[in-house]
Amino acid sequence: MGKVHESIGERLATFIESQPVFFVATAPLAADGRVNVSPKGGRGTLRVIDPHTVAYLDLTASGAETIAHLRENGRITVMLCAFTGPPNVVRLHGRGRVVASVDPEFATWEGRFPVHPGPRAVVVVDVERVSDSCGFAVPLMEHVADRDLLDRANGRRSADDLVRYRATKNAQSLDGLPAVDW
Repeated sequence: MGKVHESIGERLATFIESQPVFFVATAPLAADGRVNVSPKGGRGTLRVIDPHTVAYLDLTASGAETIAHLRENGRITVMLCAFTGPPNVVRLHGRGRVVASVDPEFATWEGRFPVHPGPRAVVVVDVERVSDSCGFAVPLMEHVADRDLLDRANGRRSADDLVRYRATKNAQSLDGLPAVDW
């Protein structure tokens, strides 16, 4: 049975921070715009900051839909599923903002996360609604390991290479919204 919580309590915070994967959903304002759902991974890359705030480390990757949508309207949902242990699905609905790696504020956020090559930003979410539901249909799966492919790819790039990559691959969303400009 689903339940709405007033905030992220200790039990939910422990669950959230222990998941090896989470999903981020955003959408543009345009009625014909594409809804985006992005998988995010790596233990420690999603942190509960306080009962109404979470943040995650956003690494340089092939797309920038989330960044474009947040810059346009701020709407975001973070979803986590229990693939081991008792079934559970947690959704955090809120307003997100992007703290770019070139922003002075980035340094105050970056230290909360494990070190990864090529951090692009930190996404900070002001959580307006916290809910969990049964997750009875979510399959049981074994987490074997985190993949290191993105870290290895970003680790081979110089700072200038990362800027060039973002300029060609992350400049705009699929719908043409501005995304990464750093």
